[in-house]
Amino acid sequence: MKNILITGGAGFIGSNLTKKLVEKEYVVTILDNLSEQIHGNYLESALYNSVKDISNFIKGDVRNKADWKKALQGQNAVIHLAAETGTGQSMYDTEKYNNVNVEGTKKLIEILENENHQIQKILIASSRAIYGEGKYFCKKHGITYPEKRKEYDLKKGKFNSICEKCNIELQLLPTDEKSKIHPLSHYGETKYQQEKLIMEMGEGLKISAVSLRYQNVYGPGQSLSNPYTGILSIFSTRILNGNNIDIYEDGQESRDFVFIDDVVDATILALENNKVNNEVFNVGSGVGTSVKIVAKLLKQKYNGNIELVVSGKFRIGDIRHNIADLTKVNAVLGFKPQIDFKSGISKFVDWVKTQKVQEDKYEDSIEELKQKGLIK
Repeated sequence: MKNILITGGAGFIGSNLTKKLVEKEYVVTILDNLSEQIHGNYLESALYNSVKDISNFIKGDVRNKADWKKALQGQNAVIHLAAETGTGQSMYDTEKYNNVNVEGTKKLIEILENENHQIQKILIASSRAIYGEGKYFCKKHGITYPEKRKEYDLKKGKFNSICEKCNIELQLLPTDEKSKIHPLSHYGETKYQQEKLIMEMGEGLKISAVSLRYQNVYGPGQSLSNPYTGILSIFSTRILNGNNIDIYEDGQESRDFVFIDDVVDATILALENNKVNNEVFNVGSGVGTSVKIVAKLLKQKYNGNIELVVSGKFRIGDIRHNIADLTKVNAVLGFKPQIDFKSGISKFVDWVKTQKVQEDKYEDSIEELKQKGLIK
């Protein structure tokens, strides 16, 4: 199983994965539409240029069945990373997210169901967004999966999730793979539909299918020009442009940040393990880090002369916390993250300092979200 197709292979995760697989003597084909939001002028894109000469590169789109057919020729496995990813954007650009994430995946399945192929395995990049607020504990009612936080509570500065039955503030727990699937954004919904399509197809066609539910992936190579995803990139670009950082809610909202090298390692472990048919795995660090800590660390490392403003604003569709339970991925795949956040953020900042300072488009993106009623 040496011929691997990676959709979205010129993206952040895909390009790093491509380089590692080529080092391991896999033959990699990439199908990527080189989205301007991620790559800008793709001819100048460091991500694209890092993989175009070491892979069989196909500029195409997962929404185009002919591109899928061309890319699948002679392949043994597919790592399906291509997707629209911005949570905020997904709440108003629903048709595009559905067409790329869901309909694009259906085109792959149609080919596998109806035409000759050599595909033995498919890995689908799922997301922690499918869990919504994730898993919590109520002192009175035990394990619970809270609903979307109420807008009137958020406006009053009550940001933590509460029990729907007794209104007691809930205690965060790591979210395991058996937790309730409960997406709160259209992005999360489309990622779960993607996952379901691939896993059901795997069972029906006897193709090994594995879903990797990635947490917040970061590291060198992340797009510094995309104002819709990746707070480390967004904050870095603002600091380097001398712009203040507006920290939403109370700054204590947290995410599970997982370093790109760890994500690549986990993905290759899943690719090479032949005993994980129709399994799903969390891929994260298992540690939550608050947005306020991220902003403080970045300001310190860039020696930035800017202000960190905790504004109390909030974005519709955002979750409060989510931390991955890594028990299963450790036991079954032997995956243990190697890079802690402090080490990872240092590697990220060192890389950013070697890059051209990008135009800060964040305010434009926020204005767009405000006009759609998503920023309060």
